[in-house]
Amino acid sequence: PDREGRELFLEIGCGKGQFITSKAMDHPEADFIAIEGQETVILRALEKAKELDGDTGRLSNLRFVLTFVHSMDELFYENQLSGIYLNFSDPWPKARHEKRRLTYRDRLRDYAWALKPGGFVEVKTDNDALYDFTLEEIEAAGYQITEQTRDLHSSSFESKNTTTEYED
Repeated sequence: PDREGRELFLEIGCGKGQFITSKAMDHPEADFIAIEGQETVILRALEKAKELDGDTGRLSNLRFVLTFVHSMDELFYENQLSGIYLNFSDPWPKARHEKRRLTYRDRLRDYAWALKPGGFVEVKTDNDALYDFTLEEIEAAGYQITEQTRDLHSSSFESKNTTTEYED
């Protein structure tokens, strides 16, 4: 989906699809893309979407893409996205793999290219090392944090209202 005048949101690493299908159902006025690199995992997400939608068309605002994101310009236009969700991404715990992390500074800059002015990247993680790394990378990339907590579900942030299977 990329229909004129509609906001477009992306989840990178959609897992089994609970988060993105919930977002799409709760926001029929917007469009959503779920990207997942693992074939067996995206199959579960597609099955979940089909089960939730049936033949109603309620999820006509959601598309799934089986790929790994290497560069945003391979998939999107500049200033196309209103928001990007990174939910419980692989922490790649070894220091030599830090460039693979979805919150590495070069990736954050790449996401910014695809985001509209005022767009956001929302990150959820339960990995303290990845959380600390992400804070450093946001600063190194020159970006600003608008909301932050180490205990999302005790906070007042709206982000706690749409959960992933992993989170539940």
